Amino acid sequence: MSLREQTRQILNDFENTSSEKITDALDEIKNQFQSDLTREYLQGKINEIANVSTETDKKKLCKNLIPYLDWYLQGT
Repeated sequence: MSLREQTRQILNDFENTSSEKITDALDEIKNQFQSDLTREYLQGKINEIANVSTETDKKKLCKNLIPYLDWYLQGT
């Protein structure tokens, strides 16, 4: 499955998608940014999610990063 298809699937069924799948997609998307600062910021957010213990809390943090998924789809 391509990253574009994966991202679309995540956005269409966000509530039932695991935080791991979301962060994996975000990890690939971060490489599309031209700004090192933006890539570092997004990597920090991904690391923050990985350090949270419960899936519920991870999903709350992932929800804040939906604009990055939207951005990727708009550019493809």
